[in-house]
Amino acid sequence: MIYCVEDDAAIRDIEVYALRSTGFEAEGLENGAELFAALKKQLPELIILDVMLPGDDGLEILRRLRLSSVTRNVPVIMATARGAEYDKISGLDSGADDYLVKPFGMMEMVSRVRAVLRRTSPGREESPISIGGITLDPSTHTVTANGRAVTLTLKEFDLLRALMEKPGTVFTRDRLLSEVWGTDYDGETRTVDVHIRTLRQKLGEAGSMIGTVRGVGYRLEAEI
Repeated sequence: MIYCVEDDAAIRDIEVYALRSTGFEAEGLENGAELFAALKKQLPELIILDVMLPGDDGLEILRRLRLSSVTRNVPVIMATARGAEYDKISGLDSGADDYLVKPFGMMEMVSRVRAVLRRTSPGREESPISIGGITLDPSTHTVTANGRAVTLTLKEFDLLRALMEKPGTVFTRDRLLSEVWGTDYDGETRTVDVHIRTLRQKLGEAGSMIGTVRGVGYRLEAEI
């Protein structure tokens, strides 16, 4: 469960929709009072917390979360206004795990949520993913193709993982740049093409499962 604490109903609804459409459970909350009421019922995996809220602002809410033995380890991503450098620094100093600068794209938000969850849950067991002749094991960071061990770079591994987690889904180059390289990456979309080509070569025959959707991007075929 992910809690989205945002007083703007339109933004809150979009955040919840984006998270649910990418496989997360999510609930929208308007202010700190609603958040703390929800926390008594269920602890979330992560909280997206707006800084500017009616009543207690996001920074005060974050301090309360970090002072409680129950919620001190719940990851928090702060949402700040563009250029509010003080809010970013204060949030990180107060224990925020990451921040988003408004206005932000929903795929950026989802990408940061995934990154924070991976970073804050290092001990979580993750099951291997097997599709066709490819098996990817996130826990051991290994890949086999038709029974043969394949050595991949970190970005190649993350790229393959993104495709395998959603077989049949078409990923645009921009989306792959955001999810694999991060929103701060300043390179060009050709980077994706180069890595896809190398990944196909390393996977051998199984590499043909990575299909090109002309004019859009790439997808991993569910079946060969």
